[in-house]
Amino acid sequence: MVYFADTTEAIYQIEQWYRAFESLDAEHRVVVVTRDSRTARLIRDGSMLEVRTIARAETLDDILGRSKTKLILYVNHNPENFGALRFGNLLHVSLMHGDSDKIVTVSNQTKAYDFSFVAGRAAVERMARYATLFDADERCIPVGRPQLDEQAREREAVTLSRPTDDRPTVLYAPTWEGGQPSAAYGSVATHGAAIVRAILDDGRFRLIYRPHPLTGVRDAAYGDGDSTIRDLIRRAQDELPDVGHTVDGDGDLAVAFGHADVLICDVSGVAMDWLATGQPLIVTLPTADVVVARSALTDLVPRLPVGDVDGVPDLVARELDEDPTGAERRALQEFYLGDTTPGASTRRFIEACERLFRIREAEVARVATGALPGEKSADSRETND
Repeated sequence: MVYFADTTEAIYQIEQWYRAFESLDAEHRVVVVTRDSRTARLIRDGSMLEVRTIARAETLDDILGRSKTKLILYVNHNPENFGALRFGNLLHVSLMHGDSDKIVTVSNQTKAYDFSFVAGRAAVERMARYATLFDADERCIPVGRPQLDEQAREREAVTLSRPTDDRPTVLYAPTWEGGQPSAAYGSVATHGAAIVRAILDDGRFRLIYRPHPLTGVRDAAYGDGDSTIRDLIRRAQDELPDVGHTVDGDGDLAVAFGHADVLICDVSGVAMDWLATGQPLIVTLPTADVVVARSALTDLVPRLPVGDVDGVPDLVARELDEDPTGAERRALQEFYLGDTTPGASTRRFIEACERLFRIREAEVARVATGALPGEKSADSRETND
């Protein structure tokens, strides 16, 4: 079962898992359970998955008490997840909706789940370094990023249809303001307009702006920043319609990746997924007092403080021409993402679920006998005697 208790605003969090869930469903039946019928409708429209809306805790209790469900998967840390987490005869797995060096990836909330499926060894080490009283090696299972299996194919197709001029494309893909001040990694309200203005005024590059779907929902300054950026791009489109500056507000991230030569983003999951392209990466430096779970990638790539934004065109040009960290960055791909061969992560994801099916069966059998972990049941002791 996939338990998604969120509203339609957060649909992007489960959307990126559709293809992986469909692959799992081809071998083991998957049912998505929502608490909101509007959310359920969007999931049905966007996937081939079976979806049920269960709003009442009593109904969920009744159904899970009679079902053969073994495993519940979660793509976020919504507090409503506890409506399903209370069932101890099932295994609960956190998937999340991207890997990053944001503090949410080492949240104490992770302890609520039996296991966490993570992308690569980097995520395990991040949890081991920053989480207290948590056995990361035991509880974190690297499965790669199944999303990249589909993205690689789509990115290759899109790349073939790119504009034929020599102008390189910069993708600016910032994150949102976050659900609380401690998660304010976004740059739209601080760096955003200056980055876009500098790139557009320089004239050497084509620009794609891809804002986070939740930009501005909590902080009006981010909404204002987003509006300013869109206005700048609209004026540039009017003045130079053939260049192809654009706002990419919808669709698969792989399409934007396929058109881009360099990425400017914040500390977010976009940076990790971009790592698979092998192309240059620039990450902004947050102005807010937030914790960055520093790792090899954030220590390696160029960081862009707000005071240096005017120099971003020259920084982009240097990264494209020289790519000084390219070899080291590409060497980190497996560490962060596992095996990026198309299909490998999806297969590893399915196999990890199957392994947990077996663990769940063994644990349920143990609990039924009253045996302690590692202890033989009374029946087995009598048989041995």
